[in-house]
Formats: sequence, structure tokens, C-alpha cells
Amino acid sequence: MSHEFKLNNFDLIRIFAASQVMVQHSCAHLNIRTPFFLSVIDNFQGVPIFFVISGYLISSSFERNGTLKNYLTNRFLRIYPGLWACILLTLLTASIFGGINFLNAQTPPWLLAQMIGLIYTPHFLSAYGFGSYNGSLWTIPIELQFYLVLPILYYLLYRAGRKNAAVLVALLVFVSIAYLLNIAFPGMGGLNESKTGKLFRYTFMPQFYIFLTGVSLQRLKAHQSGLIYGKGLYWAAAYLLFNYIVPDFSAKFLASSLILAITTISLAYTLPHVSHRLLNGTDISYGVYIYHGIILNILVQFNYLNNVYYLFMLFIATYVMAFLSWTFIEKPILRRKRKTINTENIQTIPIKSLAAE
Repeated sequence: MSHEFKLNNFDLIRIFAASQVMVQHSCAHLNIRTPFFLSVIDNFQGVPIFFVISGYLISSSFERNGTLKNYLTNRFLRIYPGLWACILLTLLTASIFGGINFLNAQTPPWLLAQMIGLIYTPHFLSAYGFGSYNGSLWTIPIELQFYLVLPILYYLLYRAGRKNAAVLVALLVFVSIAYLLNIAFPGMGGLNESKTGKLFRYTFMPQFYIFLTGVSLQRLKAHQSGLIYGKGLYWAAAYLLFNYIVPDFSAKFLASSLILAITTISLAYTLPHVSHRLLNGTDISYGVYIYHGIILNILVQFNYLNNVYYLFMLFIATYVMAFLSWTFIEKPILRRKRKTINTENIQTIPIKSLAAE
């Protein structure tokens, strides 16, 4: 069975994932009751979907690039221009709508940290909006860590006799790490999160198994598997049944995440022409993800709460901003990405190209 790797629905799935995060944040901060159908969709959490797609596509991109310089250049172009535009817009909107004075001693180190990708909310912004200048951006430093760890992982794979087996061993190791961290810090990511738990959450370690699942599925050519290709609806149904029927147990979140990862890849290769026909290469997912927090803060700042009308306002404004970001910032910048070399797999990339960089 042979199916084309690049013909997929990842653009459409990423927009869904970003929209899921937007809906979840908006209902919570605008104090709007989540409708039942949206609570079902909430099972398909956007952040893990992003992470597994990232592992799947970026590992393939790294294998094709062949040099660390090209790889890092392309990753830089994908993340930073959009992030910088978002941060500058945050400065503008917080000044106008929140009356925030950025002429203080905390601003220069904070701004520098944000531009690098070390995301945090300074004290002088903690009273603006819902208390976080952009709640979605916490995943940016984690994604950047994924980008840096992946070449190290591949360097180690070169030293392994059976490369795919080594990837699966690494996956097992990080699944175990995620489980142990969840046991050690049970409130991680929640309201009762400890400071130590929060520090670990901002590292790649608790989430790296999801990224590695994407890498593993790419290495195993999941898109050519009869169990994956065209079976997305079956996997989605199995995933929902698992979440609703299987009783809670300590490792359920791990099993659920792994099934979601397979479901994501399977949906990407189920009716794979759909994304291209609907979007024609337009990818507004990053813009939806990073810009909805700006608009949400403005609504909360003006106490526009408890009304679904404001929710629709936020959706429309976010999608418009995301489209503008894609058209005038992201797409032009991405045209500058380094061209990939025509390789088939990891075995064809000289290890010297990594060591030399």
C-alpha cells in the first residue's frame, strides 16, 4: 500500500486544535456555560494534537533538511515572526484598553524574555484582563525545547543499530517520565499546581512523549498502514469510547493521549484531499492560537461576560486577525524557509552534517 505523505489534513486539524483551545479559554474566562456538543469536542484537546503533529511533521522535515542550520532556520521562521507581532500587539492593546504603563524597570527584561520565547506574565500585567497577558503562549517554550532536543535524539539514533526500535525505546522512557511526574506533582497544570510542578511543566519532559509519539508514527510510516489510512472516524469513535467508558486509573491520561495521537494522524490521512480543497494551503492555526488571548483580555477588561454574543465576537475577530497574520506576516516569511534536500530517511543523512553544525 502506497499513500502520499504530503497529501493530508494537517492544516485543517491544526485549525480545529487552535479553535478548541480558543473555545475552552473563552468559555472559562467569559463565564459562559459550555454546550454539551462542545464538551464532547473538548475530549480532543488542542495542545496534545499540536504536539503530536509537530513531532510527526518536524521529524520528517529534519530528515529531509539534512543540516542543523537549515532545520533551525526553518523552525525560527515558523515561530518567532508571528510571536513578535503578537507581543507587540499585546503592548499596544494593554496600553490602550488597560491603561498599562510599560515605562517601568520590569518591562525591558520581560520584553526581552518574551522575544526569546521565555514566556511569563510580569507583576504589572497581572491585573489586566484575566490575569495572564496571553494564556496560550505557555506552550511556546515547550515547543522550542522540542525543536532543540530533536537533533540530539537523532544524533543518538545514528549510534543505534536499529533506529526505529531506539525511537520506541525513547518513547517508552518518556512515557515513564510523564507518569512519574504526574505521581510526584498531581496538581500539575491545575489550580493546585505547586511551584516545582509548574517549573517541570515548563520543561519538555512531561509532554515529550506526545511529541515522540508523532516522531514514532512518522518513522514507522503510519500513513501507509491499513490500520491508520482512511480509518480516522473509527479511531475517533474508539478514543471517545475509551474516555467515557473506561474507569479512571493512574495511567489513563497516558493511554488517552497515545490513542489521541494515533487518532490525529489517522484523521489526517482520512479523506486527505479535504484540507486542500477547503483551505488551499491557508494555515491560520498559529494566528488563532496566539491572538485569541489578546481579544479575550480586552473583553474581560471591559467586563463583557456571561453572554454568548461576546463569544461569537471573539471568534470572528480572532479568525480575521489570524487570516491577516497568515497573509501579511507568516506566509511571506515562510517563503524564505531553506529548501529541503531530497532524502528518503534518516539513514541517508551524513552524521557529519550534524557534528559540523
